[in-house]
Amino acid sequence: MDPPGRARRRALVLAMAMVAAGIPVAGCGGDGPTRSAPVASSVAGSGVATGSPRAASATLAPSASPAPPSATLAPSATPAPASTLAPSPSPAPASATPAPSATPAPASTLAPSPSPAPASATPSPSATPARSAATTPDPRPAVTRLTATPAPASRRWAPKRGTTWQWQLSGRIDLTVRAAVFDLDVDDTSARTVTALHRKGRHVVCYVDVGTWESYRADAGRFAAGLLGRRVDGWPDERWLDIRAIDRLAPILRARLDACARKGFDAVEPDWLNAYEEDTGFPITRADCIRFARWVAKEAHRRGLSVAQKNAPGLVTSIAASFDFAITEDCAMYDECAAYRPYVARGRAVLDAEYALAPSVFCRTTQKLGVSAIRKRQALGAWRRTCP
Repeated sequence: MDPPGRARRRALVLAMAMVAAGIPVAGCGGDGPTRSAPVASSVAGSGVATGSPRAASATLAPSASPAPPSATLAPSATPAPASTLAPSPSPAPASATPAPSATPAPASTLAPSPSPAPASATPSPSATPARSAATTPDPRPAVTRLTATPAPASRRWAPKRGTTWQWQLSGRIDLTVRAAVFDLDVDDTSARTVTALHRKGRHVVCYVDVGTWESYRADAGRFAAGLLGRRVDGWPDERWLDIRAIDRLAPILRARLDACARKGFDAVEPDWLNAYEEDTGFPITRADCIRFARWVAKEAHRRGLSVAQKNAPGLVTSIAASFDFAITEDCAMYDECAAYRPYVARGRAVLDAEYALAPSVFCRTTQKLGVSAIRKRQALGAWRRTCP
């Protein structure tokens, strides 16, 4: 490497020779290449927000000088006669730094840039996603009971085998009944009542009719006439529904399940799942009932509710895997209790209401099978009798 003094003299001779030859020298007022100061000025006056890396990249693109001017700039950093180099914004003539020293000027001008590496005109690809994640709000609500997929069974409450229960669908609800589980009507039970039972350590099942139309329900007018079949034997205010038309029934039944969840119920009892065994006025098959029952169970689970298979012993083997426990009527009287063994085998409750037999008769059968049976009147008021 040459000593600094020799380099300065060599540069001086070269500069003087270029001037003599009429070659423009940067900083001498000629039509030489644009220097870094005008580049800095264009960035400052561009009106581009400093926080936008993409806009900064577009503005900085011209700052890279073409090859020929860059070669001309090489001598500009060398010391020249004081009269020639005075207007130059380059470092003092005493500097021994070679030509590239002219490039720090843009670097100092770009210091305010948010780009992590000023020497690079291309912003880091990670900058934009980071800003997007910070400024884009999450559209999902913080808490919701309705989920796209059913809640896992481990997160849902379900009554265990041998639990005690009370079933009341009419009259003033008696909260003093000594039972671990209360089964109450969706419309006649307030959220306050459900909360009161929870405070007593009870769990509450929501009774909902899904297989028949009831004239006295507030949403009775929402059912299209074509969905209504024949009257239910023994229940003149009810008519069978065409459960094959799930897409047409779905909005109404989902609203009922929503009411159960909104009031704080723990589970749901969907009544009338056995239409294939009845004279409904529709050609409903066992396969139709299985498909409908599974749909109901899935909708209940999406709301965090456990769900009971209501009656329909002939469907147990096909739908028990989709349900959490069972509720049945007169299973001892009709010798059907054994059909619900798959639930008992899983440690889940089978809750039975007997209308005709006395506890002294049905308790021997139900207790042996692990069924929780009570004696009820068909009005389903507060009255009940339990096994000893």
